[in-house]
Amino acid sequence: MSYELALVFLFGGLGLSVISIYFLFSMYKQEKLQKLQNMPFKDEDRKILLKIPQYKNLSPKDKEKIERSILIFIYMKDFIGIDLEITDEMKIIIGFYACLLLLHIETKNCYENLKTIIIYPSVVITTKESYSDGIYSKEKLLIDGQSSNDTVVLIWDDIKHEIIHPRCSNVIVHEFAHEIDFMDGEIDGIPPLEKSKYNEWTHTIFKDFRELRKMVSKNKDLDKYKLIGTYAASNEAEFFAVISERFFESPHSLKVKFPELYNELKCFYNTDTIKLIKG
Repeated sequence: MSYELALVFLFGGLGLSVISIYFLFSMYKQEKLQKLQNMPFKDEDRKILLKIPQYKNLSPKDKEKIERSILIFIYMKDFIGIDLEITDEMKIIIGFYACLLLLHIETKNCYENLKTIIIYPSVVITTKESYSDGIYSKEKLLIDGQSSNDTVVLIWDDIKHEIIHPRCSNVIVHEFAHEIDFMDGEIDGIPPLEKSKYNEWTHTIFKDFRELRKMVSKNKDLDKYKLIGTYAASNEAEFFAVISERFFESPHSLKVKFPELYNELKCFYNTDTIKLIKG
């Protein structure tokens, strides 16, 4: 047998092996999804959801739908605790808010590309080192949440505080809004949109982003933009994540102060969140 022919057989065999492994993995995944479709949602898990205003105000049909999505979410993702034990409560609460964002958006599965959720008990302090133009510098950074490719990092203390004292922030919504933003391959404040809606989205959303950024850069009084906050001026992606928080946590205020923003988010998420938080 010639050297070239041997290589053909070798790489051909390797290719068939990869295809076989992929096929078997796909079959395993489909079987697992099928089992989850038939798995009952436990009463003790539903009691956790009943503490969340947005869940209580969902229609019976949407409650059933989000419970199914939560089951798929928590059984298809790896939850890793750093210096804390992962509980069912953590999984259910994180799963609820993550799936709430996609409740009325058609997707293959709930965050198909997301594999891992890392949970820290409290804010993480990291050190960033840099070397530029012969100058070495080191700075400490606080991480209270992070979304990167197939991993989301969350802080449980922040989540508990936001659940007990709901205001306008929600770190779960924030980080999973980033995940949605990245579904089209770029994290730029523009989530997957129909072409016909692209121009209206960018005009409306980025108009307020530019206005906020201008106020922050000139150290002006933010006035109504206090609702959104200075962090949203960091970049377009952070602006989208922050206004998504406001849309799900303080929709009344967002609609009053930024009706155009509210309507764009209502159209994208296909949800009128004012009905989820009454009063």
